[in-house]
Amino acid sequence: MTASRPAPDFVGYPEVRRGVRALLGSRAGVHRRPVPACPEWTVTDLLGHLTGIAERVLERHGGTVPPAPAGPLTVPELLDRWDDVGEDLDRRLAEAGGRSGEVMVMDAYTHELDLRAALGAPPPAEHAAWAPSFEVLVRGFSGSIAGRGLPALRLRTTGGSQRTAGAGRPTATLTAPAHELYRALAGRRSPAQLAGLEWSAVPGPWLPAFSWGPFTPPRSPGV
Repeated sequence: MTASRPAPDFVGYPEVRRGVRALLGSRAGVHRRPVPACPEWTVTDLLGHLTGIAERVLERHGGTVPPAPAGPLTVPELLDRWDDVGEDLDRRLAEAGGRSGEVMVMDAYTHELDLRAALGAPPPAEHAAWAPSFEVLVRGFSGSIAGRGLPALRLRTTGGSQRTAGAGRPTATLTAPAHELYRALAGRRSPAQLAGLEWSAVPGPWLPAFSWGPFTPPRSPGV
């Protein structure tokens, strides 16, 4: 899975919002459903997180967050608020250029995948947010490998694309479908699932590196 053409990192953000709205708009009564990839959250909690992140990033880019209605917001209200904030944010990120908003986009796309898993919906075949979000994950994982003094690792999708994580020449290769590799780097695969992927060497030395930044592999199999 890749973006159809190179694009600034923020370009996938509207597509995430559209995807989440489509998922929730076609499924009634799921607001209290748990999200296994985020064990303490329901669908509503996840959507509240996405909206809150957008509000904070908008303020950092000089925007004004609209006043929130009193009391807890419903899923439709959260979707509308996220779009209202997101449309302003899209313009500001476009003006900022570069890698502005890249972590926010990665977080949002990762949670779209969490939501899809919770609702039994397949991951998208293609998505504009995949490639820039994957690059954010590779950089974070690369820092984790280097910080632990581990040899570099080649990351290869079954589609043929590859990246190097860590410093120097890779001494081993991890190969997986693009979606599985993404979920692995985003802390959504257990140590057993990670070890069960296709490795060219014994995976044990690299498994601790999958805990980095906000990500920690779950003890039980992830989704």
